[in-house]
Amino acid sequence: MTQKTTTFRRALFDLLSSMRFAISLLTILAIASIIGTVLKQNEPYVNYRVEFGDFWFAIFEPLGLFDVYHSGWFLVILAFLVFSTCLCIWRHFPGLMREIRSYREKASQNSLRLMSHHHETDTPLEQSQVLAHLTEHGYRYRVRADGDATLVAAKKGSWQRLGYLFTHSAIVVICIGGLMDGNLPLKVMEMLKIKTSETRNIPQSQIPEQSRLASNNLSFRGNVNLSEGSSASVIFLNSGNGYFVQELPFILKLKKFHIEHYSTGMPKLFASDVDVLDLKTGELRQSGTVKVNHPLIVDGIAIYQASFGDGGSGLDFIQWNLNTHQQSQLKAQSQSELALEIGKEQFRLEIGDLRPFNIETLAKPTEDTSTVAVNQFQTALASAQSVKSDKNLRNLGPTIQFKIRDNTGQAVEYQNYMQPFTVADASYFLTGMRREVSAPFRFTRIPLDEDMRLDHYMRFRSALLNPELHAEIAKRTAAKALAAGGVSKAGEAQFADITQGVLTQFSQGGFPAIERFLNEKVPKEQRQTVAQTYLKVLQSAAIDTMDVAQEQAGLPPIAVSEAQYRFLMDSLVATSSLFDYGSPTLLTLNGFNEVKSSGFQLTRSPGKNVVYLGSLLLIIGIFCMFYIRENRLWVRISPSNTLIAMSSNRKTADLDREFAAHIAALTSTTQSTH
Repeated sequence: MTQKTTTFRRALFDLLSSMRFAISLLTILAIASIIGTVLKQNEPYVNYRVEFGDFWFAIFEPLGLFDVYHSGWFLVILAFLVFSTCLCIWRHFPGLMREIRSYREKASQNSLRLMSHHHETDTPLEQSQVLAHLTEHGYRYRVRADGDATLVAAKKGSWQRLGYLFTHSAIVVICIGGLMDGNLPLKVMEMLKIKTSETRNIPQSQIPEQSRLASNNLSFRGNVNLSEGSSASVIFLNSGNGYFVQELPFILKLKKFHIEHYSTGMPKLFASDVDVLDLKTGELRQSGTVKVNHPLIVDGIAIYQASFGDGGSGLDFIQWNLNTHQQSQLKAQSQSELALEIGKEQFRLEIGDLRPFNIETLAKPTEDTSTVAVNQFQTALASAQSVKSDKNLRNLGPTIQFKIRDNTGQAVEYQNYMQPFTVADASYFLTGMRREVSAPFRFTRIPLDEDMRLDHYMRFRSALLNPELHAEIAKRTAAKALAAGGVSKAGEAQFADITQGVLTQFSQGGFPAIERFLNEKVPKEQRQTVAQTYLKVLQSAAIDTMDVAQEQAGLPPIAVSEAQYRFLMDSLVATSSLFDYGSPTLLTLNGFNEVKSSGFQLTRSPGKNVVYLGSLLLIIGIFCMFYIRENRLWVRISPSNTLIAMSSNRKTADLDREFAAHIAALTSTTQSTH
């Protein structure tokens, strides 16, 4: 029983200290490192769920692939690799030192003759000359009497074997550094339920102690966003589906954020001017500028510039009621929420970030073909929902993103541009909407008047959607058709009825409503012709709609020019698109007072210098193994002959040349002496 136990322990020791076991662990770590490089690490779990879906998320999450380098199994393998490598060093170190110290001066004559590099001469060499030659060539030696013969055992480059020790020690040191930066103590506390991550979205001051980490935490990597003038003494560490609050030994304050742009509007340089304040007294300890790849180091904590964004800017909106077409002023702040009352309905306005610069790759619209002639309207609508430009990259100016949530909790998200969007000398207000977070924004272009305002369009839309004005508009359109000879006197009333019907259908849902009407009421073979007629009627009625709208506002009519006609056609497209806008209000950004914010990543990495030391040991070890050659030389001098033998850890052409040089030097010296 004892023998079996001893055998098992020996086998286990041999396995754990073997090269194949260490290589297996290294292979697993290499694969994990590849995953950690390809897959973005330490993001909020909701981001991974959106990107990969529930199926793959359920597979990746238990494996810890979203934070590979801090996962339990990765750290355990790292610890096993340290243990295995230490056993390997301990196992081979005694033999290694014996080889370094050994001169192999007990080598027999037969063993020397069996070496591939050996040479015998009938002339005995002078011992003093041999020793002088060896000393000259950097060999250390020992002399041993072997009967009536003398054996000189010499060696050079024995420190080459230290390469093995250095490389294995480097692996141990690097892994220890990795364990230090992997915050092993925190992982142990999580396993023992001493510390648990917080999953609720609550104020930082309300987070319990079990989710807070002291400022003397061994290592950490966390983030904090600061707006200009604000400060923080904590950062947040993502941990699985939650987070920890990491206390800092100082207060970090953002004084000013700087950003420079290329001519295209792309960010060129961004930096933050910061103050580091004493945690207890609030006195200034250090000031500096944090740039990308140029961190500020305070108390062993590196402060990196990670991102930038909106810090809660003041916003001035013009709010248009799409039911009454009345406007009002609305003041708000980005990254905030406020109640919104539209008529008798209550909504919640959730404002996101203000983006002063928006670099967009502009694509051409895709055509939407229909089975009837209304496809001309649908194509125009598709054109309005896409943004086209001859340039592929363009700065579209400031934009604000927000959600309008109704009483049922349903929200529609919007993205509105402040700067007019210009296409072929026509200017538009650009607004996008989407009902799903994963869906792209569908953009609508609303034409602007000469003053770059929506007043003309809103008057036009109000008249177009007002059923009480349809009869008057239809009457004027029919009268113009009669005057132009398009219809007869007898057909004027019928034409007016058709025009009023088209206006009624359009006011109930835009172009899709007209298309549905045609599909239901008109035979398939006649739809194309009828649709073309309705199109011409609607185009003519649009001119009279604008005239009626101007009269209702007490303003003179607008002369119909090419630009005005385009404005009216664009207004029809925009009005049709707004039926699916999802909100009874339209918010246009009229001005803002920008407040910038800066995102910092703060890291404490005590293992970094340890890893550097390990890397240095690895370089030294590789240098020793590949660039230092261990040579051993034996000279056996007897009264009748001399036997010279040589060996090396690497048999190369250099060994052949060096051995030949030794033979030539030693034998030539003897010949000259005799």
